[in-house]
Amino acid sequence: MEKKDFFFLGKVAKTSGYKGSLVFFFDVDDIDNYKDLEAVFIETGGELIPFAIRNLQYKSGQTFFATLEEVDSDEQAMALIGSNLYLPLSFLPKLEGNQFYYHEVIGFNANDKKRGNIGIIESVMDQGKQALFSIQYEGKEILVPVSDHIIIKVDRSSKTIYLDCPEGLIDVYL
Repeated sequence: MEKKDFFFLGKVAKTSGYKGSLVFFFDVDDIDNYKDLEAVFIETGGELIPFAIRNLQYKSGQTFFATLEEVDSDEQAMALIGSNLYLPLSFLPKLEGNQFYYHEVIGFNANDKKRGNIGIIESVMDQGKQALFSIQYEGKEILVPVSDHIIIKVDRSSKTIYLDCPEGLIDVYL
């Protein structure tokens, strides 16, 4: 499996107690989907390493106390602090309608209500308050906000996202 087959779940926040206990922070919308995990992949040295979970106990908010089968000392636990946690994409709950995961729409056609086909979604840039679709059209990049006000429909069968872009937005790029 490659990293592209996984999604970011959260981070190892800190140690807790002794003998390798950890605190996990899960960066997810619905924490209930992850309360019964039996394993997690931890990024160490650029590799995703599977760790069996011995015990996972909900703490509060989006945090859990965790003990891992292979981690039984404070030194081993300390080495994992700040590491990213991942799960295979198959663990993501299925979304329907206009809800989607960013990785899911890469390669989808973008179709604007007024202009028609405006290209292929190459990536989703999520670096701040407003995520943006990066759409490639005839060698040019078009940036469109990922917004419920702009997205009309997500058609998974035709791999097309239908948009109603504000007047003049697309013209800025062409």
